[in-house]
Amino acid sequence: MGIPMSKRLLENGYPLTVYNRTKGKEKAYTPQTVSVALSPAKLMKETGVVIIMVSDDKAIREIFSGTDGLLSAGASGKVIINMSTVSSGISKEMADQCSKQGNRYLDAPVSGSVKQAETGTLVIMAGGEEAVFEQVKPILDQLSKLAIRVGDTGVGNNAKLAVNTLLGIMSQALAEVVLFGRDNGIEPEDLLNIIHNSAMGNIYMKIKGDAILQENYKAAFALKHIVKDLRLAKQTGLKTPLGETACKTFREAEGEYGEEDIIAVIKKLERG
Repeated sequence: MGIPMSKRLLENGYPLTVYNRTKGKEKAYTPQTVSVALSPAKLMKETGVVIIMVSDDKAIREIFSGTDGLLSAGASGKVIINMSTVSSGISKEMADQCSKQGNRYLDAPVSGSVKQAETGTLVIMAGGEEAVFEQVKPILDQLSKLAIRVGDTGVGNNAKLAVNTLLGIMSQALAEVVLFGRDNGIEPEDLLNIIHNSAMGNIYMKIKGDAILQENYKAAFALKHIVKDLRLAKQTGLKTPLGETACKTFREAEGEYGEEDIIAVIKKLERG
């Protein structure tokens, strides 16, 4: 996600300095278009706005507090936008650390996948000070079709967990009804055609329905990530029946299908 998002900013005239924990990924850019920072600390020193897109709380802690992490730079007057799907707790902790150094923090996770990142049609839900959000909104607008501040620090993270809880429930529901229909004489293609043309039809159902028909489980959003997100939602207080069920199902599917797409849950349900 970070690469297409950063390329989007580059295409819209923003100067770019990049850092990736996986060395070699900077080859996605031509040397003439970006500068490459050798550490988060150097990135912090060389830029006014730092955007972070990593996988989980552990990665965030390493980026901020590790050797040569952002906070080790001792810089001030910076804005850090954390666009990762992580816990509200880690956001509050890092926001506090940033504030002590005279920096400002915004949690701004996104809804959407690589295609939306490439086309600047993500949905961004931000938590933090309104003044900070307004300052960086022109940047967020280049990446999204909607950038909205939903509350104080950490509330953006909670909004993303709510959205991804629905994502997990919808994915499992779609897989279940396709299997139910097939077991009762309805061809999956026919059932999906009915769904897509009904009030329940939406872009997500169409994309994942097509993936089921084509048996294409290459990860657009890996199943292991929804396990992480549902676990975070439970830690934040999710305890409703559908949420609990989705969390259990995806957790049981992770061992075999974690690296495949979220809709690979259909294979777990099929096997029982």
